[in-house]
Amino acid sequence: MSIPPPPGPHQPQGPYPPPQSGRPQYPHHPQGPYAQQPPAPYPGPYQQWGQGYGPPVPQPPVNGLAIASLVLGLLCCLPGVGLVLGLIGLSQIRRRGERGTAMAVVGSVFSSLGLALWVLLLASGGAGEFWDGVKEGVHDSASLSLATGDCFDTPDGTLTGDLVSDVDVVDCAKAHDGEVFATYRLTGSSYPGDDSVGDWADRRCSALEDGYAMDGWAVPGDVGVYYFTPSEDSWRSGDRQVACVFGNTTEGRTLSGSLRNDASVLDDDQVVYLDAAHVLNSALGTVPEARYVEDDLPGYRKWADRMTTALGKQTAMLRAHGWDPHARRPVADLVADLGRAKAEWAKAARATDADAYYAHYDKASALLAPQRTVTARKALGLATTPPSDGAGHGGAGGGGSDSGAEV
Repeated sequence: MSIPPPPGPHQPQGPYPPPQSGRPQYPHHPQGPYAQQPPAPYPGPYQQWGQGYGPPVPQPPVNGLAIASLVLGLLCCLPGVGLVLGLIGLSQIRRRGERGTAMAVVGSVFSSLGLALWVLLLASGGAGEFWDGVKEGVHDSASLSLATGDCFDTPDGTLTGDLVSDVDVVDCAKAHDGEVFATYRLTGSSYPGDDSVGDWADRRCSALEDGYAMDGWAVPGDVGVYYFTPSEDSWRSGDRQVACVFGNTTEGRTLSGSLRNDASVLDDDQVVYLDAAHVLNSALGTVPEARYVEDDLPGYRKWADRMTTALGKQTAMLRAHGWDPHARRPVADLVADLGRAKAEWAKAARATDADAYYAHYDKASALLAPQRTVTARKALGLATTPPSDGAGHGGAGGGGSDSGAEV
């Protein structure tokens, strides 16, 4: 069934007349106003295309110099380089058809501003002040980074105070404020507190002193132990180092020459002698806290037993070593004194009262008097002047007890 065309100018506007009987009549000309046209194709829901989708057209790459210009321009670290890269990048983009025009333009603009700022700072001297501020901030927050054996000066010439933020490492042969004899690192994620860090440094540095200055007699009497520890602020920046330091205890006075005397500068005879002496000195340092024997006789008896064991080990070390001929006899005489002292300490360890303990203690102390070691020390080329306090230097090759013993 066809859809009739709209009424033309020669067609009545009413309904179609009924068909005539007989032979149907057709218009004379097939293209007349009443000619039937073929129905238009139904416009379906999908548009017909002449061909399917092809592969996507690749986009041009982003210019690398444009990216570099943008980064340098935003960071303002190398503004001159950023400006040059941006201009070259724009030229390459136009020639190659690459992307990145906006990045090159922004990078060039920021680089130009940064370059102008640097020129202004240089002209006004602001760059120097800025760099000084950066260095000061680094010193305030970072470790001093001192190493064992370093000699140094501090800005104010002292090793005391709440904060030392900067030191100058100098030649140990010249006058200097301090000398590092040991370093170690603290552990943990949270800051332990000033008191805790200081107490631990005091104990640890005293224990490490012997390893650097094996002969306590060679350390001057006006030299003391100091230490640099992290502050709470530097701890947050990752500082964990503690530096144990020798310094002069007299204000305004410095050190002269290195205080190092260890295996790196001593001969074998000297090292063996001092190693054996440290065995005894370590035992001397374990004296009970009670001032008088009668206040803690059991504690003092245990200490006497430790002294007996240490003297046995010390004499064994000295006997086992092959000494040079010039030192053999002095060392043998010293070993004989140590053997007699060992016997007295063994008797003190078995004392039933304070009086008996004191009797054996006094004899043992006399046999370990510092003066009795001078001959052996002289033969070995070690220091021969006993410390003024008769007890060595703070435990470094010296006795830490009231006995005054020192070998």
